[in-house]
This record gives sequence, structure tokens and C-alpha cells, in this order.
Amino acid sequence: MSAKTDKDAPYAYGLDRVLHEKARLGIMTSLAGHPKGLAFADLKKLCDLTDGNLSRHLQVLQEAGHVAVHKGYEGNRPHTSCKLTASGRKQFLQYLDLLEKIVRDANDALEVSKVAKRKPKPA
Repeated sequence: MSAKTDKDAPYAYGLDRVLHEKARLGIMTSLAGHPKGLAFADLKKLCDLTDGNLSRHLQVLQEAGHVAVHKGYEGNRPHTSCKLTASGRKQFLQYLDLLEKIVRDANDALEVSKVAKRKPKPA
């Protein structure tokens, strides 16, 4: 079996499965907009997730090296904060670049389809 090149399969996008999940995409987007990080409660509210769901998704992102989670105390109360790591920010930007390419490719394909429909059929 031969290895396929980009030319052979131009629409076989290699999306990062860790990032390409609705809740984790929301988490990454929220954290990207807050370089100093966010408190767990604020992130939970922004992404409309339960404590358990947010914890699990943060664990996956943390294991992938995309997010840093800091657990500590503010006064006598537990406080958890989260922020993108440098590599997480880089990976997220690459992921967004790929999504933009997918949108451009889809738009180009639709434009080609529109043009093909307009051409008169040969007699």
C-alpha cells in the first residue's frame, strides 16, 4: 500500500481530535481570549458546562499539554485557574488555520459547483 500525498487526498484534513470537540473548542477559545487565564467558575459559565464536564475536558487538554491548571487557595477558599500553555496556544492557532483552509476549500468547491450549473449543456 502506498502512502498518500496531499495531492491524492486534498480533503483528508488532519484535525486535532483533542481540540475538535465542541466543549474543548469552547474552552480553548475562552482561554485564548484571556492570556492571564480564567478561574474555573468563570470558564464554567462562559462554556456552559457542569463542574464534572469542565473538569474532564480540562484533564484531556492538560494531558495533551494545551492547558495548565493551577489549584490553590484564595484566602481560605479553594481556587482553580486555567490558562493556555505556550504550546497550547501554538497548536490552537494551527488548528484555526486549518479550519480556515477547510472553509476556503468548501467555499471554492461551492463556487465551482455554481459555475458548473450555469454552463449550458452541449447539444
